[in-house]
Amino acid sequence: MESKNKANLYLIAGSVGLILLTAASLFIGKYRITLTGLIAGDSMQWRVFLTLRASRAVIGAIGGFVLGMAGFVYQTVFRNPLASPDIIGVSSGASAGAAFGILFLSGSMAITVSAFAGAVCSVILALVLSSLTAGRDGHSIVLAGIAVHSLAQTALVCLKLIADPEKQLASIEYWIMGSLNGISIYSIKGNIILCLFCSVILFLLYRQIILLSLDDNEGKMLGVNVQQIRLIVLLIATLAVSGVISMTGLISFVSLLAPHGARLLLKNNRLSTMLLSGLIGGCLLTMGDIFARSIASTELPVSIFTSLLGVPFLIYLCIRRSDRI
Repeated sequence: MESKNKANLYLIAGSVGLILLTAASLFIGKYRITLTGLIAGDSMQWRVFLTLRASRAVIGAIGGFVLGMAGFVYQTVFRNPLASPDIIGVSSGASAGAAFGILFLSGSMAITVSAFAGAVCSVILALVLSSLTAGRDGHSIVLAGIAVHSLAQTALVCLKLIADPEKQLASIEYWIMGSLNGISIYSIKGNIILCLFCSVILFLLYRQIILLSLDDNEGKMLGVNVQQIRLIVLLIATLAVSGVISMTGLISFVSLLAPHGARLLLKNNRLSTMLLSGLIGGCLLTMGDIFARSIASTELPVSIFTSLLGVPFLIYLCIRRSDRI
């Protein structure tokens, strides 16, 4: 009972923190927006609010929530505390897809679609390669993901070689660093719907996800088709992550930090931990976006600030782990 009350307290605190950060994100930036100006009907403030701030606030909250929740799923399914979307080629596939869109397509929407297609194709290829192996377990998926990651990185290097050094190459590098700049509320509806749909499905499959954290033989003894459930869960989580990073570019450490933070607070691997992972992820991405747009005279990549949080946290985990040995 005490642990349940503790979990509820952290979930309420996480929800309140995410709401406050999202509200702050609507008003913080180079162009000053005030509640008084919006109420008075200032046309320029409303235009900036609707076309720029609202979309960034939505993506920061929902995108961060999805990345944090997906990180929990990856770490649980692979039974690896360092698991992230990189492990099966999602990020590298999205990077190669985005580079292709920047070189050969026009418009930000086309780049988003191309990045999404690259991420999904990479994951499908990794799952197909894994299904051809004899083991067909979590380790085979990791190995297949490494192979697909290398292939996508090779494709990315080739695309960089033919890119215009002054314009296209800079755009590719900036996309890879990750940013919420330039996202329009009118072009993200499909991605948001996909992210929300996948999130709901993952929460409904929570019990199956926890069973995947057991040994495969134990899962089979409980009557679970381990291979099929693993593939379904990974594909859904990957679709959700792809929907986010195809809009924002690569966001470092959120999928890694959020689940660790939730487990440190709740000391378990339950549904409340999965939900808290999403809330922490939303707070991290929203906070990183606020810093990215307000600290310097020019907008900085979000991954700079998520990495500044992530690296010390990883060092702390290493020291904490070594103290226990």
